[in-house]
Parts: sequence; structure tokens; C-alpha cells
Amino acid sequence: MFVIRAVWQRHRPLLLGLFMGLVLPWFLFVRLAREVWEGEGLPGDRGILEFLHAHASPAQDAVALALSRLGGPVGGSVLAGSIALGLWLAAQRRAFGFFSLAVVGAELLNAAAKMLLARPRPDLWVSLTPLTSYSFPSGHSMAAAALAAAGIVLLWGTRGRWVAVGLGSAWALSMGWSRLYLGVHYPSDVLAGWVGSVGWVWGLHVLYAKQFGELRATWGAIGPYWRGSAVQALARPSASE
Repeated sequence: MFVIRAVWQRHRPLLLGLFMGLVLPWFLFVRLAREVWEGEGLPGDRGILEFLHAHASPAQDAVALALSRLGGPVGGSVLAGSIALGLWLAAQRRAFGFFSLAVVGAELLNAAAKMLLARPRPDLWVSLTPLTSYSFPSGHSMAAAALAAAGIVLLWGTRGRWVAVGLGSAWALSMGWSRLYLGVHYPSDVLAGWVGSVGWVWGLHVLYAKQFGELRATWGAIGPYWRGSAVQALARPSASE
């Protein structure tokens, strides 16, 4: 208990970050994937889509279609590629590597999850952008959340961090709304895309962060003490002997 308390006191922010940014998002992603695997999804999956469709309007149609194009394979690639190119030209090699892994890795995870779970698209009405590929998780939502999360991590130590939080959150939320409004994804698809990207990007951040090396060094330092205590406990005669 003393060892655990010492590690907690020294690395509390990092450990809390690990739980909130890595453990919790992946726990939610796995739970959603399990629900989809069992053929259920979220209880409100259909109801939310029907509500949005019942309140559709030409103005919302135009916004949703524009967002769909901006966050699609071409628009999303141009946006992410521009940011990556800017980091490279600014000689930010570490940031470039992190951002590239964040975006590309999220896309690969999305493709793998789609093939594994093979969830059909919603079929509640004829969408303005009909699609035939698999539904879970939402690729648009996952890509938008990965870009937003990577931007927030890179700018967190600067004055622009709250701008990144605001713009990134708005980008990811609006992209998720557009997929629901157009009827091409269930809410569980969008939520899985968001949390999956947060878990992936934060996991990369942990590997890149200096504090992670410090945490490993701490465990390396207390490892011999921990093992020695365990050996002494096992070697100590019990009261019944």
C-alpha cells in the first residue's frame, strides 16, 4: 500500500489522465462494440435519428451536406495533410510524427472495426448521401475527433489551448451531428468514433510524453523493493506453523 500511495502522490495528474483519456474511452468503445456485436446498440439509436429527421429543413440539409464533404475522405485528407505539412515545414518533427500517427492510426482502427463488426447502415429513410459500406464506428466522427484531440494535445501548453478545445470540440460535434442528421449512422456509431479516437490519441500522447518515462523510472526504482517485500512475506513463517 505504501508503494501504491507513493506512486499515486507523485504521478496523480498522469494517472488521472490515463484513466480519463485512455482507460475510460476504450472501456466505452469496447462496451459499444459488444452491444453492436450482439445486435442491439444504444436504446435510443433509432429514436434520435427519427427525431432529427422529423425536424429536418433545407437549411440543415445544406449544412449537413457541406460538413459531410469537408469531413469526407478528400476534405479530411486535405485538412489533415495541410496541418501535417505545416508541422513539417516548421521543423516540428516530433509533433509531425505524433499528429500523423494520430490521424492515420484512427483511420486504420476505423477500417478494422468496420470489417470486424460489419454493422449495416441505418435504413429508416432515403438519405441525401446514401452509403453501402459498414456503419460502426463512424469514420467521419472518428477522423474529426482524432484531428481535434491531436490538435488539443499539441497546443495544450500554449496560449491557444482553449481555442483548440473550442474549435476541436465544435468540429467533432458538428461532424457527428451531420452523420446522424443524414441518417447514415446510428448514435452509437458516432459515440464509438469519438471515444475510440480519444483513446487512441491519448494513448499516443502517453507514449510521447516525458511524464510517461518518469512513471516507468519510478516503477523501475521501486521494483526491487516490491519484489524484496514479496519474497520476505513468502519466507516469513505463518502463525500456524
